[in-house]
Amino acid sequence: MNRSARSFWLTSPGRGEIRPTDLPEPAAGEVVVSALYSGISRGTETLVFRGQVPENQYDAMRAPFQEGDFPGPVKYGYLSVGVVEEGPPELAGRTVFCLHPHQSRYVVPASAVTPVPENVPAGRAVLAGTIETAVNALWDAAPLVGDRIAVVGGGMVGCSVAALLARFPGVRVQLVDADPARAEVADALGVGFAQPADALGDCDLVVHASATEQGLARALELLTPEGTVLELSWYGDRRVALPLGEAFHSRRLVIRSSQVGTVSPARRSSRTYADRLALALDLLADPALDALVTGESAFEELPEVMPRLASGEIPALCHRVRYGDRS
Repeated sequence: MNRSARSFWLTSPGRGEIRPTDLPEPAAGEVVVSALYSGISRGTETLVFRGQVPENQYDAMRAPFQEGDFPGPVKYGYLSVGVVEEGPPELAGRTVFCLHPHQSRYVVPASAVTPVPENVPAGRAVLAGTIETAVNALWDAAPLVGDRIAVVGGGMVGCSVAALLARFPGVRVQLVDADPARAEVADALGVGFAQPADALGDCDLVVHASATEQGLARALELLTPEGTVLELSWYGDRRVALPLGEAFHSRRLVIRSSQVGTVSPARRSSRTYADRLALALDLLADPALDALVTGESAFEELPEVMPRLASGEIPALCHRVRYGDRS
């Protein structure tokens, strides 16, 4: 069988190219996957593309099948969906999700792929990694029935969190973003929407995902006394100033970080990484989540598309990459 493939490499900050790749012969317990789609989240991936990963985070930010090192050349990415061409009988021919960079075909351990449920379209399954982040965040946040909740930042992660919160009984959920166009996405997800100045206050919980210090400051303002901000933003090498004077202490506010690199302590004793990812894929049966895919282009176009995504010229939540002649 043909063992050639093509992969997308960040050659230097702000520049990328497609390179030929020779695949190894699969060993026992490995699979050969032919990519159908991959996804680009404008948060972490565009920070990587711009070369904004802090040196002290190089190890923490490595993707599972990354090649090369930051700031580049590096092959990076973690939202791939494909079909198993070769592998164990229980996986052969199955559509699977894998935390793999943008590449047309690849060889990985069978344990590194997760079957996509039959009721989840392959094109929607690229969202699995971000829905997994949202699952972990809500394990950390532990929202309660009847909570008043705001999600500040209507990017891919923020919208994923809002979509899951919409399923909680009795909660008031509002997506808060400076871009009024996010109102359409919020409506598709079944949650309220407001621009920052008009957001509802007295929140028990605010999930912050705007990656701006203005958004984090507004998140603190929206809290009820003793409320919590769950911080999901990753700022790369930027420093953030916070208003921790005035009433921050007297109102006994809490800022808590959440990161998908480890399973939430609330579930670490009873859930594995594989359990968390399988749950995320099950949750993708909801067609409302198609609203999170806001653009698509062919794999061959990535060297031109990535700079436009990184600059914001192409506005996107999840931008989907299509392989082969699929349309």
